[in-house]
Amino acid sequence: MKKTALFPGSFDPYTKGHHDIVMRGLNIFDEIIISIGHNMSKKSRYFDIDLMVEKIRSVYQHIPEVQVIVYNELTSSIAKKHGAKYLLRGLRNTTDFEYENTISQMNRYLYEELETVFLITSPEYAAISSTIIREVHKYGGKVNDFLPYEV
Repeated sequence: MKKTALFPGSFDPYTKGHHDIVMRGLNIFDEIIISIGHNMSKKSRYFDIDLMVEKIRSVYQHIPEVQVIVYNELTSSIAKKHGAKYLLRGLRNTTDFEYENTISQMNRYLYEELETVFLITSPEYAAISSTIIREVHKYGGKVNDFLPYEV
C-alpha cells in the first residue's frame, strides 16, 4: 500500500527548510502532497498563493512523487480526500513542538487514522522562518539564499 503524506502549511514563502523536510520525507513516504492552506489566523498573504504554487511546482518538476495543492478546509479533511494517512511536519525548536503537538492531537481526533510524523529541522535551516524571510524581503533585503527558487 502506498504511503502518502500531506505536508500542510501556509508556505508564505516556501523555504529551503521546507524543501529539506520534503526531500528527507521522500525517504519515508512514497508520495508527499505539499498542501498550501489558507490560515485563518493570518489576515492576508505576503506572497501571492498562485506564485507560491508555481515556484514550489518548479522545484519538484522532475520529482513526480511530490504534488502541490491549495486547500481551504480542515487539514484532516483534505488528508482523507487524498488518501493520506500521515501528516509531515518539521520542528525547529520546542516552541514549534508545543504548537504542532496541539494541532496533531486535534487532527487525530478528527481523522483517527491520521498520524503526524515530525522531522527535526537540519541545523543549517533551523534559523530560517517564513516570517523572517517576509520581513527581510519587505525591506529590500536579499532572501534568495534561503529559498529553493528565485523571487
